[in-house]
Amino acid sequence: MTKPAPTVSQNTWEFLRDAMITPTGFREYDARWKFPDDINLPGITALGLGLGTQMHRRGIEPVIAVGNDYRDYSLSIKNALMLGLMQAGIHVKDIGPAVSPMAYFAQFHLDAPAVAMVTASHNPNGWTGVKMGFERPLTHGPDEMAELRDIVLNGQGQPRDGGKYEFIDGVREAYLDDLVGDFKMTRKLKVVCATGNGTASAFGPELFKRIGVEVVDSHNTLDYTFPNYNPNPEAMEMLHDMSASVKASGADLALGFDGDGDRCGVVDDEGEEIFADKVGVIMARDLAKIHPNATFVADVKSTGLFASDPELQKHGVTADYWKTGHSHMKRRVKEIGALAGFEKSGHYFLAEPIGRGYDCGMRVAVEICKLMDRNPDMSMSDLRRALPQTWATPTMSPYASDEDKYDILERIVAKLVAKQSAGEEIAGRKIKEVVTVNGARVILENGAWGLVRASSNTPNLVVVCESPESETEMRSIFTDIDAAIRTEPGVGDYDQTI
Repeated sequence: MTKPAPTVSQNTWEFLRDAMITPTGFREYDARWKFPDDINLPGITALGLGLGTQMHRRGIEPVIAVGNDYRDYSLSIKNALMLGLMQAGIHVKDIGPAVSPMAYFAQFHLDAPAVAMVTASHNPNGWTGVKMGFERPLTHGPDEMAELRDIVLNGQGQPRDGGKYEFIDGVREAYLDDLVGDFKMTRKLKVVCATGNGTASAFGPELFKRIGVEVVDSHNTLDYTFPNYNPNPEAMEMLHDMSASVKASGADLALGFDGDGDRCGVVDDEGEEIFADKVGVIMARDLAKIHPNATFVADVKSTGLFASDPELQKHGVTADYWKTGHSHMKRRVKEIGALAGFEKSGHYFLAEPIGRGYDCGMRVAVEICKLMDRNPDMSMSDLRRALPQTWATPTMSPYASDEDKYDILERIVAKLVAKQSAGEEIAGRKIKEVVTVNGARVILENGAWGLVRASSNTPNLVVVCESPESETEMRSIFTDIDAAIRTEPGVGDYDQTI
């Protein structure tokens, strides 16, 4: 394998022959590029050869399960990736179209030591990428991604004999069987199933019907043009649409899934959009009754209620706040033996005996239905209102280029730490602590907080704020955090704001 040529450009002879790979596509825990702007098909093949070489270097048995999401170009990407894997002497087990958690499930179901899932996740069309992992249920973290990047960009991919292709049928059916188990609803439940025409359209409606849920379809026809909205249950556009469906149908709740089905969003029976971290607290409250003294991991974007909620404290729960990102969270849940991990983005990591530790929006949906079954006299809005009230922003993402965002963040973090050291206030309150495990989470004396970090997957910073006191304080925290961010001229507009 020759070193990829960064000078290759589109619509040239070289573009159809030589690998083109933008280095910034190797992110903290996913490989993700715009296609074909930042990577071409020979580049994807070089990625496959590099991944296979990495498996050999690490002594991983040369067998891998490979799937792809439902986008019009994902099959081409997967074929190019599999070609590179087979060049590296890997036995490829192709499971066909899939949601990401079906690919993770296939690792267990097929006893495959490695997995590669071709997906742009919740990113809009035009993006592609690969989620990959070796040690079940974990996926590549920063160390593995850096190693893979160096192998690929330095042309260290090593062809070997022994590559093999095998198509494995029936994994989708086995995955659905595993999700359903022997569970059947005992209460009537009417659920809006929102998939945004993404890959989850091939799973969600059937899954709900099999557990005895009445389904209200919401954009459940597979359509890779995404004619209604980009499936992302963290985006207000999708949540508002789910809310409208609940109000129009009289459903008990809406459950929505992102483009590759590893995230789940919730709207209650009153059409109230419940941010995923609050849904996590609702689930943690229910699970803590069954598993007292459990440990739950929450990402740094999540509500402070995991640590402060009296109901969780009553059941001896330990809260652990950790780095945002599905790879970081999976690893943390496994390392400390947590029962579950919750991310504000809607990635939930349910470990044994509930799940297998990987993020699966479908598993979360089943567990929410089970929660509703265990609480037959409660509506989802009742469960929401039972939580201590806080006021939180959505996840907001001002533009910052992939090349500059980490340097920009480092300077912003330094400014916020300096504010605390100088005794300055945020929103008129003293800064109690600045947690820098992942960006800066500025915690105020009353438990209110504001976060700024860098997105691992897109050219953005990420901003979230929460107050246990009032919406006014929440907005004031945002104003002061944003003022620190605006000292950086490389930061652009927000994708959404409060």
